[in-house]
Parts: sequence; structure tokens; C-alpha cells
Amino acid sequence: MSLLKTAFHFGADAVYLGGKEFGLRAKCKNFTEAEIIEATKFAKSIGKKIFVTVNIFASNADFLQIEKYAQFLEQAGVDAVIVSDLGVLSVFKKLTNLEIHISTQANVFNKYTAMQYVELGANRIILARELPIADIADICRHLHGKADIEVFVHGAMCIAYSGRCLLSNYMTGRSSNRGDCAQPCRYNYALQEEKRPGEFFPIEEDARGTYIMNSRDLVLINHLQELADAGVRSFKIEGRMKNEYYVGGVVNTYRRAMNGEKFDYMRELDKFPHRPFTTGFVFSDADKECLTSTTAIRNYEIAAVSKGNGEIIIKNKITPKDKLEILSPSETNGKIFEYTGEPANVPETVIKIDCPYPLQPYDLLGKKTRLNAALCGIMPVD
Repeated sequence: MSLLKTAFHFGADAVYLGGKEFGLRAKCKNFTEAEIIEATKFAKSIGKKIFVTVNIFASNADFLQIEKYAQFLEQAGVDAVIVSDLGVLSVFKKLTNLEIHISTQANVFNKYTAMQYVELGANRIILARELPIADIADICRHLHGKADIEVFVHGAMCIAYSGRCLLSNYMTGRSSNRGDCAQPCRYNYALQEEKRPGEFFPIEEDARGTYIMNSRDLVLINHLQELADAGVRSFKIEGRMKNEYYVGGVVNTYRRAMNGEKFDYMRELDKFPHRPFTTGFVFSDADKECLTSTTAIRNYEIAAVSKGNGEIIIKNKITPKDKLEILSPSETNGKIFEYTGEPANVPETVIKIDCPYPLQPYDLLGKKTRLNAALCGIMPVD
């Protein structure tokens, strides 16, 4: 619930979330039915929306529970469901009046497929991530406003077409298409020549990079107007397995950009955990820069979450003289101050803080990571 409230606090119009079943993020902290009801009531109280993922590729045995779940979601008052399976779509169309959004997992690559989904009852289509902007614009024109078009603009990408991957199932027995991906594309790999058993050769990166499975992170913040001009009506940020600092920071940056604020967007986004950035395939038919073996970059980390009234919830160790940066949708965003209290190193504890700037509930405090400080020749702060 804290991630959801953080996303709304920093400017998201809607949040997509998963229940305990039938979504493609089985390993993250998903919502119970009671929490879905709570989240929906909260969203409605502030004029926001909740979309629930039911985007697995279902087997015959799933449908009795999916039918019950469909009826529950309508009673809970969620605004839409995100589906990829035609059978699941048919259940929601038959049993509910909920909006139906077509998941990127459905691989919508062309205007004819998009229109077919509209004829089947789709209200929104989340396009495949591999489409160039010319094709996106063509799809939008072809639909004549009969359904909204949504695209991913930020976050981790899969090496397979729109996430349709068999690697996890093959290597670990965990199906990515049923929400249980073990992310073997993120593992470290080496080569072994068949006549040299036990002798491993590292896969290394040269000046041109390496293309072994690890995808870069998508970032389209400098192209939002082009996407809007093409007909895109919703920008989607991937973040269901991230922490408050990532979600708040990325949403805040995109919201400020959409509001027309002028600042260095990329420098701001570089503060939050990410792999090297790419625009993916949107502005290139085949962006080879999509793939890299580079590990995640962590320049800053979350220090605490504000509760308001001068209280903060500790997330990472804070010591005297730490420089803390405020992340907020208000005018205090980016303000830096020095922490003067006692060392605080127990996560989730609440302490009072002497901050020279007003802090709203769900504002965040960040600080440079140990690695960043070491590279700058500064003593580590934690």
C-alpha cells in the first residue's frame, strides 16, 4: 500500500497492481482482496484510478477461480483489468462491466490486431514495447479514438518479445508467462568449449558493448510530446517490484516533465536505481544498444519516508552530517540539508527530525550511496 500511495503522492493518475493470483509478478508483495478494496477506496477518495493485472496465460483449471475473481473485482470497484489471454478477456466481458485493457503481453504489433481487440471489447491497448513510433502513430490513427493507446515509457525491459520468454521455465521450472519468472537473463554467464570441460571463459564487454541478455532500461522522458502527438493517451512506468525511492523519484520526474517544467530530466533520473538507459525500439528499427551486461547503477538510495509533522520512517542507516536530499512534488523538491540527529539504523523505526524545510506525508529523503561517496573521495556515510 505504501508504494501505491507514494505513486499517487508524486503525480500518478492511476496505479496498476496485482492480486495474489493471475498476475505476472507472482514473487512481489501483491495485494490481498481486502487490500484491493482498501486501495480502490483510497484511490477514489483522491480522484485516482486502480487497474488490476489478470494477465497470465491461463490454463483450463484456472477459469473457475478467474470467474469468481472477476465478480470480486467488479464489486470492489476497480476501474479496469489488464488481460492478455483471450479466454480471460471473454470472462470479464461476460461477467462484468469493467474496462478491459490489453496487456503488452498480448503482443499487439499492428493496427489490425488492435482493432480486433477493440471489437472484442477492449477499452485500452498497451502496445508491444518493440514498436517504432511510426507504427504507434499508424495504430492510433486506425482506431479513430475507439480505444486508448498506452505505451511503456520507463523501466526494465525483457529480452523476449513483450515478455514471452521460455528461458525461466527451461532453466528453473518457473514459468514467466504465469508470473513466476526467475529472471535468468540477469544471471552472470561464461562460455565453455566442449573439449575443455570445467574451463570457463568470461563473457566480456568491449568498446562497443556486449549483447548477452541483460536489457538496458527504457527511458522516453525526452520524447513524451512526440508520443502524445502520435496519439498515445497513457504513459506507463514499470515499478511493481521497486522501492518507494524509485517509484516516487521516477513518477515525480515524469509528472514534472509532463507539466512542462524545464530541467535536466536525465540527470534527475540518474539518481534512481537503473541499468544504462535506452530509447528501445521506439526511434530505431533495431536498437542494438538495448542489450548490455552492465549491472544496475545505484547513485542514490532511500534514507527515509516522511510521515509529516516532523516524523520520518527510517529505511537505511542515517548518521550525523549525512547530506539528505528531499524528494517531493512540492517546491521543496531537491532541497538538501545536513542531518543533525542521533545515528538511526533500524529500518521502519519512526524518529523526529529537525528539517529546515516542510515535509509532507510520503515525501522521501535520499542520500548518495556508499559507492558514490567512495568514488568522490568522501568517507562513506553508512
